[in-house]
Amino acid sequence: MKPLKEKISITIDADLLAKLKELAEEDDRSLSQYINIALKKHTERLKK
Repeated sequence: MKPLKEKISITIDADLLAKLKELAEEDDRSLSQYINIALKKHTERLKK
């Protein structure tokens, strides 16, 4: 079963958003998927 997802609204710097969109496209993912993966990796690194 897929994990539950929630919609949120955030404010993000325009330059960061542009870079995230570019990286998501290069990785052939949606922006949402890419941000999810990036945040998961970041929080995992913080745990170590």
